[in-house]
Amino acid sequence: MDDVRARLDDLAGYYLEDLSVGMTARIARTVTEADIVLFAGVSGDTNPLHMNEVYAKGTMFRGRIAHGILTASLISAVFGTRLPGPGAVYVSQNLRFKAPVRAGDTVEARVTVAEIVPEKKRVVMQAVCSVGDRIVVDGEAILMVPSRIV
Repeated sequence: MDDVRARLDDLAGYYLEDLSVGMTARIARTVTEADIVLFAGVSGDTNPLHMNEVYAKGTMFRGRIAHGILTASLISAVFGTRLPGPGAVYVSQNLRFKAPVRAGDTVEARVTVAEIVPEKKRVVMQAVCSVGDRIVVDGEAILMVPSRIV
């Protein structure tokens, strides 16, 4: 990724001044049964749609699905580790859940700088999670990004 040259080091993200509209980063992760169970434990969301195959088979999804927020958390992983990277802070996030994710699906989370608001030290990011060609989550986030100008 060419944009890596603008980074300070592995522990620091991009400064606001290093960002430009169109910059993109992504990660991919295969959602496992353990991810779903551990997420239910951490979040307290033990909805049988996520935890009980017999129950879930009787729903419109015809089987268990991963928590939507578990899938969306991959967006946070890109923001916190790649773009803008360490030092970026979430201000807001709008999400649309478009399709289910199941254990065994590989989710790719991709974020793109859509707008830079220098006077507020904010960046508007577009975010998309996909399983293959199918978009499962999309949305927009606003992040506060460190600036070289104090």
